[in-house]
Amino acid sequence: MRALELSLTSLRERYCAGTLTPARLCAEIAERCDATAADNIWIHRLTNDELAPYLARLKTTDPATRPLYGIPFAIKDNIDLAGIPTTAGCPAFAYVPASSAFVVEQLIGAGAIPIGKTNLDQFATGLVGTRSPYGATRNAFNPAYIAGGSSAGSAVAVAKNLVSFALGTDTAGSGRVPAAFNNLIGVKPTRGRLSARGVVPACRSLDTVSIFARSLQDAAAVLQEVSTFDPDDPYARPVEVEGSVREKYCVGVPRQLEFRGDPDAERLFRQMLERLRSRGAEIIEIDFAPFLAAARLLYAGPWVAERYAAIKSFIAGAPHALHPITRAIIEPAKNRTAVEAFEAQYELQRLKRTTDGILARLDYVLTPTTPTIFTFEELARDPIGLNNALGHYTNFMNLLDYAAVAVPSGFGGHGVPYGATLFGPAHSDERLIDYAARLLDEPPVRISGGRAAQQAVTTAYLKLVVCGAHMSGLPLNAQLRDRGGRLVHAAQTAPVYRLYALPGGPPARPGLVRVAAGGAAIAVEVWELPITVFGDFIRTIPPPLAIGSVELADGSAPKGFVCEVHATTGARDITECGGWRDYLVSI
Repeated sequence: MRALELSLTSLRERYCAGTLTPARLCAEIAERCDATAADNIWIHRLTNDELAPYLARLKTTDPATRPLYGIPFAIKDNIDLAGIPTTAGCPAFAYVPASSAFVVEQLIGAGAIPIGKTNLDQFATGLVGTRSPYGATRNAFNPAYIAGGSSAGSAVAVAKNLVSFALGTDTAGSGRVPAAFNNLIGVKPTRGRLSARGVVPACRSLDTVSIFARSLQDAAAVLQEVSTFDPDDPYARPVEVEGSVREKYCVGVPRQLEFRGDPDAERLFRQMLERLRSRGAEIIEIDFAPFLAAARLLYAGPWVAERYAAIKSFIAGAPHALHPITRAIIEPAKNRTAVEAFEAQYELQRLKRTTDGILARLDYVLTPTTPTIFTFEELARDPIGLNNALGHYTNFMNLLDYAAVAVPSGFGGHGVPYGATLFGPAHSDERLIDYAARLLDEPPVRISGGRAAQQAVTTAYLKLVVCGAHMSGLPLNAQLRDRGGRLVHAAQTAPVYRLYALPGGPPARPGLVRVAAGGAAIAVEVWELPITVFGDFIRTIPPPLAIGSVELADGSAPKGFVCEVHATTGARDITECGGWRDYLVSI
């Protein structure tokens, strides 16, 4: 089992070659999980009976038709999986959801297999991975050290080679700190890019689902699969692509660096800066004070009241069910006032104007992910103070609406890894992943032109379902062909959609909307578009259109054009025409 390679590429090759089955993989993973029981990774591992429906579905599926066919993944236990208890790290809070979280549904639809629900700091309140009645999660490399939190179990499950990737959540750093401490990639997407429907909120206005993986390639592939706009999540935002990588680029670094006297942390970060300089990056020192001032608002300000709001009924009825430290942080927040909340919002907006101005002259900012790391013994002496110290470089990120990618920076003398984080404005997710690949000497994840484009040996394609003006011979088809797109075949959707003629134009455009009842099959085309230009193409798509999963009659669900439901108000329902071409003929 130790030699089992769980990268997405490796598993896909073995599945397509017929040398591995999902059932055999899950059996091997179960043995590995049994051997790591003392690490307190899991709150609930799926039993054979619970795994059976997922494996049965894959038995009748061609591996080539599902991008994540047979890929094992873990789910932080504040994210719903249908039929499995969600505890948020608190047994008295547990409930059994009838349906999975939206992001989990996307992954299962793509063929991924949920292995279990992972341990966390209770109610996602903490950066340490120790505030759990299910036990403190151990660091994957040195059990004397903390794993980081709150998404501790998810990170360690990936680091211990139990799953290919894992979902966490990130409000104050919970998707980045555990990545640093377990030698992983941690993607903290733009706030709202991934749906939070079916996620127990910590701070609802700030939370984002995050991704742990061992490589940027795998993390980017998962991000793509879960970046479907969810109109039923009021905080969801359609995917946008902001900027592209440059051959000559500027990296901001805090003038005020903090390592808490840790020589390994400082050495590894400065080595990373030297690596950047050797690659031609210009390093620019920036004033980090406004970022730190924003970070202080998260816990010293009224945003902690959001944590109270998320569980106010539960904490009022069963306060003693909470972990003592969790209760000490959340319960006093009920006394925060609306006046404080507004004053803090005014201060945050002032700080954001300043920090946005700093980012505007940079390609990205690089910081240590944390100043240092702590042993369990050190943390026990000051559990709240040292936890707060770990958020030094992370707490401001969601408040200021920035995207971030955490990457490994190397190992210290005690055998524990450290990390660094790249961050930039909202919607810079793809660009940050590209720059991270350059920093880590990984293959380009998304080729953006220039010399990088000349290095591409093969071109990977993404399938794209089009239903309107981008179809063959129609006004916007050139946007696909000019980017190297090619028609795969004509197709029909599953009978679960309505088609609307949207106002505006030219050119006239339809809106494809999935419905719970009264749907019909709609004629569409399936195209392939080079992955290297997919982000550029997305920028041409105006709201209310977006890219989401489109279920076809053959059961596959590639990405394609979908429409926000609100845009259909007053639009003409043309479903009875059966497709956009037939509608154009009829008018």
